[in-house]
Amino acid sequence: MTHQYQITGMTCSSCEAKVKSALLTIENVTSVEVSKDTNSATITMNKHIALSNFQKALDNKYQISAVNHSEIEEQAKSWLETYKPILLIFFYISLVTILIQIKNQSFNLMEAMQHFMAGFFLVFSFFKLLNLKGFAESYVMYDVVARKIPIWAYLYAFTELMLGIAFLTGFNPLTTNSVTFLVMSISIIGVLQSVLNKKKIQCACLGAIFNLPMSTVTIIEDALMIIMSGLMIIHLI
Repeated sequence: MTHQYQITGMTCSSCEAKVKSALLTIENVTSVEVSKDTNSATITMNKHIALSNFQKALDNKYQISAVNHSEIEEQAKSWLETYKPILLIFFYISLVTILIQIKNQSFNLMEAMQHFMAGFFLVFSFFKLLNLKGFAESYVMYDVVARKIPIWAYLYAFTELMLGIAFLTGFNPLTTNSVTFLVMSISIIGVLQSVLNKKKIQCACLGAIFNLPMSTVTIIEDALMIIMSGLMIIHLI
């Protein structure tokens, strides 16, 4: 994509060169054209980049602003494009869960959560197992257990698979939910640390297939499983 920006503070050819050089250092920027005569910059990028990122790269004497586009709209589109795979997965799992309940003619919350969690773990483990080595390499970068015990990164994918099968078949619900609560509670610690420290790490939730950044979306995924398993444990006790 290509966007037009206004840049103030440029007074000479040297300013043009400095601004262009600074903008080209930003990740995902592919080309930059700068003009001091029109106080403008035309920036081509692989995906939308927040205006604040451009400003951080520039010297304080230069101020950049959007010209022909809305930053809010572009950021929203960029967010949707980035997380489209995971949003679609949640949509399909939710749809199947709801359709099962409609077929049963009465809504059973515990059963619905069981089916949702079965779909969640089966689908997510599938993507991890497509490239197990790639997933493990990403997972050890932030998981508190995998950092100390690397083999856990490999075992985690199979743990998700086993949990998916357990939820699907209704195997020992109390044990299944207890293991889920424990595993996901440990998993969310590393996610929270990475997000709060603003580390730019690839999320391994869908393995190495999709280039998803670690974010609050990852926290929501893990928290949802913790909440669901916790509610089911309370219901079973």
